[in-house]
Amino acid sequence: MKKLLFSFFLFCVTTAVFAQFDTWFYPKTMRMDYFRCGDGNGEEIYLDEIIEEPYWGGSTVTLVDQTGYGNYFVKIYDAASNQLLYSKGYNVLFGEWQATEEAKNTRRCYTESVVFPYPRKNVKVVLETRNRQGTFEKRFEYKIDVNSYFIKREHKNYQTFDIVYSGNPAKKVDIVLLPEGYTPDQYEQFKDDCQKFADAIFTFSPYKENKHHFNVRGVWSPSVDAGVDIPGDYTWKETVLNSNFYTFDSERYLMTADYKSVRNLAASVPYDLIYIIANTKKYGGGAIYNYYGISSIGQEDSYEKVYVHEFGHLFLGLADEYEGDTSYNDLYPKDIEPWEPNITNLIDFDKKWKHMLPAGVPVPTPVEGKYAGGLGVFEGGGYCTKGMYRPAKTCLMRTFYQTDSFCPVCKEAILKQINLYTK
Repeated sequence: MKKLLFSFFLFCVTTAVFAQFDTWFYPKTMRMDYFRCGDGNGEEIYLDEIIEEPYWGGSTVTLVDQTGYGNYFVKIYDAASNQLLYSKGYNVLFGEWQATEEAKNTRRCYTESVVFPYPRKNVKVVLETRNRQGTFEKRFEYKIDVNSYFIKREHKNYQTFDIVYSGNPAKKVDIVLLPEGYTPDQYEQFKDDCQKFADAIFTFSPYKENKHHFNVRGVWSPSVDAGVDIPGDYTWKETVLNSNFYTFDSERYLMTADYKSVRNLAASVPYDLIYIIANTKKYGGGAIYNYYGISSIGQEDSYEKVYVHEFGHLFLGLADEYEGDTSYNDLYPKDIEPWEPNITNLIDFDKKWKHMLPAGVPVPTPVEGKYAGGLGVFEGGGYCTKGMYRPAKTCLMRTFYQTDSFCPVCKEAILKQINLYTK
């Protein structure tokens, strides 16, 4: 009898949640493209266009983001009542650029976009940025008339295929794989490379135990040339997503600033996360939280670990746990606890993995001795040699060569994120 009553309770709650989604949204996507412009001292945001897309791949239950992840936030309010309907944290390439030397003396614009379920009624879109004190400030506000004839409704249909299909996108983590630098005769190669990506991700825990919570789909669009731009070698290719090595003058940092093309291609399927497979033998890649990830296919000796490492950045913003070797300056304020779940500067360690530490483990934890093999608080991480700490001596977010697994803190954070996407 108790089981029957509990099942009836769950049915009522689920029905109410879906009814709320249907009250406010259609099962398709509204996308707002905009430009973020500025330098290392500030930013301004300018509207580009509003676009209707045919699918909504996100949850219909978890609509308001309470993770605290990300340096940027989009919030969607009902225009009439000012009720918060949807929110999502994310990061952007512009934010990384602001921490470079170039940004001290140069102003740039980057294309960006946010997506949310398509509203049934007029809404207000608010974009926020986390300031150096760790709090969010409003940078942009725009009211959208959902019946406006200026909303762009054209959409090109690209060829798509399934790599992993586990069920309803609203209850799964949906990954879309995009091709970069594949010529028209390399379709089968792209499909094979997509399969390699999926096989790599689901080789490692806790993803392999939760494969049934994921959908992975590919979208096909060929490029004129094979490969990608390598400015340092004076190599330039005509490709569908315009990616390049030497991002921020870091040789192996492979990214694209052409975010509109990325979003246009991804819109062919329901998706939560975008990953780009680059057809180049040169080692490199990158990933930004709730933005996109990209890796080259040339990392034959460690490509599985490269994929799963970069996906950690994309999926839940896991921080790099190694020191140095970046083009960034002062990326983490020294007096503010970083939001990433797997690093800490001990400003507010209670919010991190303190609850997981075994009794008696010293904080900070020596990298040698009896505590070195377990969970601890080891100095070095987030590109910092001093003052930043990581949970384990080794982890896939630190190195590919000394371990084949995530540390317990990263595993716990990944499982929580999977749960948020699949409620």
